[in-house]
This record gives sequence, structure tokens and C-alpha cells, in this order.
Amino acid sequence: MASESTAKTDTSITDYLHELVLSSSDVEDFLNELARVSARNLSEPDDEILCAITLLRQRKAATVASSSPDAASLGVLEHQYAETPSLTASAEKVTVHVPDLARDGSWPEYSEALKAQGIRSLLALPFRLEGETKAALMLYSQRPYRFEGRALGFAEDFVSQTSLALRLAVRFAHYSETAANLRATLESRTVIDMAVGIIMAQNRCSQHDAFEILKTASSTRNSKLHDVASAVVNSLGQGPARTHYDG
Repeated sequence: MASESTAKTDTSITDYLHELVLSSSDVEDFLNELARVSARNLSEPDDEILCAITLLRQRKAATVASSSPDAASLGVLEHQYAETPSLTASAEKVTVHVPDLARDGSWPEYSEALKAQGIRSLLALPFRLEGETKAALMLYSQRPYRFEGRALGFAEDFVSQTSLALRLAVRFAHYSETAANLRATLESRTVIDMAVGIIMAQNRCSQHDAFEILKTASSTRNSKLHDVASAVVNSLGQGPARTHYDG
């Protein structure tokens, strides 16, 4: 396992990851770089550790990040089986250590799939996140008993250091998505209100009646209300409606 002289210091890792949170375009971008950072810090010369990260957010599909193409093929296995070390680690908030896959019978099919790719030992470490979000760092080695003693402690310390940065990345992503959804809702509402106003003027009817006309047209055409409203607005040559929102 990487020594103190070759690994980044606690402060440099934390500072680097906080900068990465601010510069990453999305959570997946951040996770892939976190996987690469993890592999670099937890490997030794001529003894590469493969790293994958699984992330399951509420109402969001599982995300798998990896430190390399080989690690990516291993990470995909984490979601091809009903029970895996990463699911156990993230759900139960426990460290799962398999010293030798050839001697462990906990996940027979999963273990065979890993051994077929040359993996003999693994370590699954849960990140400390918030709410329903769950994540785990997966470390794979071609050597049995790779994650013993001090190596295990070093890996656990590393996950503890990086959990805060991951919490921030997930929180920023949530706020970004919330703002985007609100922006889309406001823009949709603007188009519908404009269409209702146009129908009121054209038919000299009340707001309620104009909205009912719009709903009937939506049902008859089997189209979304927003799409019908956009067609009404565009028919007057006003182009797409825009609303201002500071997200």
C-alpha cells in the first residue's frame, strides 16, 4: 500500500478534491477523477490497485466510475448481481473485506466473474453520505490478501478523508437539478399562460374557458399541454417564450 512518503498528505488530498468539486461538470466527472485519485494513492509501484465507485441516489440509476478501462469492467459487475460487496458495504455502512476470492463462498457467481478477470482479493468501503444517497469505493487486486492490516487501515482513512468532498459533489448536483427543474417549470408555465391569453383574445372568453379549450386540444391531439400551448404561441410568430430565472 502507498506509504506516507508517496501518498498525498491528508490536507493536499482534501484541498485537491474540494477544488475538483468546484471544477467538475457533474457528479460522474467528479467520481471518475476520484476513482483515479484513489487508485494512485492506494497503489504501490508494480502493484496496481483497480478502483471503482458505485453511487445510488434517490430516484437515480446507479452510477459506476472507474480508475481505468479494466476497473470499469469490474465495476459493471457490481450491478449485474442481486448481492455484491459494494451493495452490502453501502447499504449497511460496513467495510467488506474478501482476502481471497478462491476461499470465500459469500458471492459464488460474482466471485467467479471476478476471478475470471484475474482478481483474487477485494475491499468494499462505504462513503459517509447523507439521506438516501449511498456509495461505496471498490478496490480490486490480483494478489490474495492484498488488503491486510495497515493497508486496510490506510484505505479506510482515505475514504474518510474523501467522503466530505463526495457529499459536497452530490449536494451541488441536487441543487443544480432542482434549479434546472424549477427553470423548466417556469418556462412551461409562461408558455401556457401566453397561450391562454391568446385564446382569450381570439375567442373573447374567460381565462377558465380558454384553459379548458387548451386542455381539450391537448387531449384531442394526444399531445402534451405545453406542446399545444407552444404551437398556439408560435402560430402568432412570437417564437418560443422565455422567462427569467436566477438559479
